[in-house]
Amino acid sequence: MSNHFKILCYVFLVAVAITAIINLNTGFLTLTQEDFFSDSQNSQIAEIRINRVLVMLLAGVSIPSSGFLMQEYFQNPLAGPDILGITSVASLSVAFYIFFSHNIFLPDVLQNGFLSLSAIAGSVLLMLVLLSVSGKFQDKSYLIIFGFLISALAGAVVSLLQLYAENQSLKNYVLWSFGANNMVTRNQIYVLAILIALGLAICFKAIKPLIGNALGTSYAQSFGVNLKHLKLLIITASSLLSASVTAFLGPILFIGIIVPHFCRMIYNPAKLWQQWILNMLLGMLMMMLFSVVGEITQIPLNVISSVFGIPVILFMVLRQRNASIQG
Repeated sequence: MSNHFKILCYVFLVAVAITAIINLNTGFLTLTQEDFFSDSQNSQIAEIRINRVLVMLLAGVSIPSSGFLMQEYFQNPLAGPDILGITSVASLSVAFYIFFSHNIFLPDVLQNGFLSLSAIAGSVLLMLVLLSVSGKFQDKSYLIIFGFLISALAGAVVSLLQLYAENQSLKNYVLWSFGANNMVTRNQIYVLAILIALGLAICFKAIKPLIGNALGTSYAQSFGVNLKHLKLLIITASSLLSASVTAFLGPILFIGIIVPHFCRMIYNPAKLWQQWILNMLLGMLMMMLFSVVGEITQIPLNVISSVFGIPVILFMVLRQRNASIQG
């Protein structure tokens, strides 16, 4: 590994550690070390902050990894975790659960559990559909179009549900869609960690064939890359990584697009192993910063990511357009 890469990793690790400490000390109350390490009056608040930091670290690893896979596979810098409609279908599943279970009384623990399970179930269902139809699409662009149509359909159904939903159900869905990182419990974090670990393991297996795929279909096949197997790995890993975070945190937009873009700007984009590591480190740093900003301003996480992400993506589009004109 080059010295440039090692320096970037050290800088990101130190920055993540610093922002994590700042995050732990950000809130309405000022906590002491005793609150974090012993049973004190504010121990529950300390636990909420620890959970907040842990879930932001997991989301920072998961979402950029999913976006990185999508962009490298489709060779499109604007591809993100929601390109296949996974995030939209997860949101649709949650909407169905919230709008049709308002008359059923459940304890908060079960309520949160079923909310997360509904998002994961919807994403897994779409993943199975994608796996079944992916073999019929030889051109990658058709799979993108299919995902876009699924996203549009899911959005239309959610809008229809909102039109006829009761006030409380609508409020619950809107709160979930904003991204409630303070509401995730320790048990939910354990489940989220397992799902993300599984997704990262599949992502690890996909990196090597992705290197061959970057050279083109003909070269990849000549090097022995099984393109159908690669497509299976990409869809499965992206589904797990994006759906798990969406289930517990709501839809967090644009992070999976802009983090890989920044990583390609600061390091050689051809070195995919190093790019993947940088994506996870920068993703954790960015999510930690967004969490601190959200706690200070009380602005929902999804709004912060959108406000930051939209100008960056617009800049990317204009830059890509200028490059094509000059070329």
